Amino acid sequence: MTEIRAAGVVSRGVAAVIDLIIVATVLAAIYLGLILTRLMFHPTAFRAPTMGAVFSTAVLFGVAVCYLTACWAVSGCTVGSVTMGLRVIGRRGRRLSPAVALLRAVACVLLPVGLLWVAVDRHRRSLQDIVFGSRVVYARP
Repeated sequence: MTEIRAAGVVSRGVAAVIDLIIVATVLAAIYLGLILTRLMFHPTAFRAPTMGAVFSTAVLFGVAVCYLTACWAVSGCTVGSVTMGLRVIGRRGRRLSPAVALLRAVACVLLPVGLLWVAVDRHRRSLQDIVFGSRVVYARP
């Protein structure tokens, strides 16, 4: 049986950047869909929609939380973690429950610097891992 190794700050950071690119792509697709819908219903009076800071931040937060929650609850892996060979597991080594995945996602989006704690923790846990009892491990031996 192979030993479960906790992922370090570099591989987790690269995975987070990849996930940020995925979320930005989804946001761009939503904005493009909004533009096309507006164009379809009002072609003669078309103007590109402008998004306020509060609305854009709320949509960014919602998309990021939904993406992370769904990925962690269903498979334990996001696109970034699959790319880096990582998996998020709970206390018993299984997938996170939907509730824990949601709470962890909210914490990760609101406090992304919690990832930096991995560099100083001897068990390579982020602040979110400590609070919610999760671990990020290498999925490949």
